[in-house]
Amino acid sequence: MVELAGVTKRYGRFWALKGLDLAVRAGETVALLGPNGAGKTTALRILTGQLKPDRGRVRIAGHDVWREPIAAKRAFGYVPDRPYLYGKLTGVEFLRFVAGLYRIPQAEAERRIEAELARFRLSRYASALIETYSHGMRQKLTFAAALLPRAPLLVVDEPMVGLDPVAARTVRELLSGYARPGRAVLFSTHQLEVAEAVADRVVLVHEGRVVLAGPPRAVRAAHGEASLEEVFLRLTEDAGAQGPDLLA
Repeated sequence: MVELAGVTKRYGRFWALKGLDLAVRAGETVALLGPNGAGKTTALRILTGQLKPDRGRVRIAGHDVWREPIAAKRAFGYVPDRPYLYGKLTGVEFLRFVAGLYRIPQAEAERRIEAELARFRLSRYASALIETYSHGMRQKLTFAAALLPRAPLLVVDEPMVGLDPVAARTVRELLSGYARPGRAVLFSTHQLEVAEAVADRVVLVHEGRVVLAGPPRAVRAAHGEASLEEVFLRLTEDAGAQGPDLLA
């Protein structure tokens, strides 16, 4: 479902990604972990076609993100870390706009919009301007938009930002239940308990490279049954102690 192979990205002298390899198979939910500046958001922006890598191959559902951009974009729904919404549209107008981009037939689009507004408890605010929404409401509307196309891949950058407890539970259930045969989830998070609860596999990125990958239980077992937090701290501190690793 997802293939990033040898992906490299540099900003001046700073290497955000150093030959990143990442694969997500259909039917699994993968959590992308790492400290601030590890390269998680850069990787997701490259995957979704917002940034072009300096080197490497990027595919979604078999489509090259840069050679087949339309086909690749049709294959995923996306929740960015900082959603941009059109404040002068109402919630339902924005969702209709997104449905149009994905060419969802009107009658089907209306059914899906109604269902997603209800899922995130936004139905009563559907006709209000987005500029009146709180941060949490905007986050929930962004999730609703990402789910409209029923895409094979759901990509989420920091899913829990600004969500109330009820919405957070809805999103946890969504992340754990969306993946099935023919569908997958890739999400980044700093909340290790969320990753441990919902992910089939965790991938730890540090200084632009993958330093660990595997099912949460196997990761803990390989490190003496330490918590995922302890493994995270141990590996990132050990890697940091080795000093900077700049590519030639």
